[in-house]
Amino acid sequence: METFKTYKSFTELEVWQQARNFKIDLYELIQSFPTGEKYSLTDQIKRASRSIASNIAEGYGRFSYKDQMHFCILARGSLFECQNHIIDAHDCQYISDDAKKIFLEKSNNLSRILNGYISWLKTMANK
Repeated sequence: METFKTYKSFTELEVWQQARNFKIDLYELIQSFPTGEKYSLTDQIKRASRSIASNIAEGYGRFSYKDQMHFCILARGSLFECQNHIIDAHDCQYISDDAKKIFLEKSNNLSRILNGYISWLKTMANK
């Protein structure tokens, strides 16, 4: 019989922890954006980055693997939205080439972890 680690809280999930770290890193990045972006790109980045960890947490609270998977897929959509906003910030010359590269790498790493979690949930749902 397979054994899986049981988590007492969503905060113990590596994927949630990584999503939280990504959000915090993005918050630091947007501090340098022009004040004119406060209610547009800055706000969009805040909302999208919050949505990643929030959807992972909400899915964790659901009773089925299928529901959990659904919310993780929503989280992945928000992650891709963040990637687009990073590119937008670069296009507007708010961030450097290096910052764009670093943040897209961070988002790709989070995407791999999230996809792995989704795959595990899918396997569990099909048992």
